[in-house]
Amino acid sequence: MDTSAFPTVSCVTVRPWVDPVVDERGVDPRSTYVEKFWLGVIGPTATWIMRRFAEEFDHHPNGFRIDLAATATAMGVSYAKGPSSPFGRAIRRCTMFGLVLPRSDGFDVRRRFPHVAHRHLQRLPTELRDAHESWVRATVHIDIRDLERHLISAGVPPRTAVSASEAALLAS
Repeated sequence: MDTSAFPTVSCVTVRPWVDPVVDERGVDPRSTYVEKFWLGVIGPTATWIMRRFAEEFDHHPNGFRIDLAATATAMGVSYAKGPSSPFGRAIRRCTMFGLVLPRSDGFDVRRRFPHVAHRHLQRLPTELRDAHESWVRATVHIDIRDLERHLISAGVPPRTAVSASEAALLAS
C-alpha cells in the first residue's frame, strides 16, 4: 500500500466506494458469508472495521467522519497515525483486498463485499473451500445479459464484457 495515501490525522472522512457490480451482487460486511469466508482472508480486526463502517453507512449513506484512534480503542487495538499500528495494518489489509481505497483525507469504502476470489479461497481449509463451492452452487445464478450490462456500465469494454460473461457462464 502506498503509505503516502494513508491519512496522517486521526479524524477522517469515510465515503462509499461506488461499484455498480459489487454494490448489486456483493454481500453485506455483517453477513454470515463474510464471517465464514472473508474472515480467514482479511483477519478479525479488518472484518470488524468493515462492519463498523457498514453500521455507520446505515445512518450516513453518503459518508461520515470518524475518529480512527477512538474507533481503534473501542475495538481493543492500538492506534498510531499511519499504517504501522495493529489498526493501521488491518486497514492496510482491507486495502490489499480491495475493500478500502485510501485518500489523503480518509477512505473510500465498499458498502458490500465481492465474493472471495478463487486464489484467496485456496488459502482456506478444505472444509471451508467445499462449503464455499456449495454456497456458490446454491446461490449464484448467472444471467449472461445482466452480467454483460453491469460490466459495460462499470467501464469494461463491450468485447471484453461479452468474453467474461461467456466464461462465467461456462464456469457455473
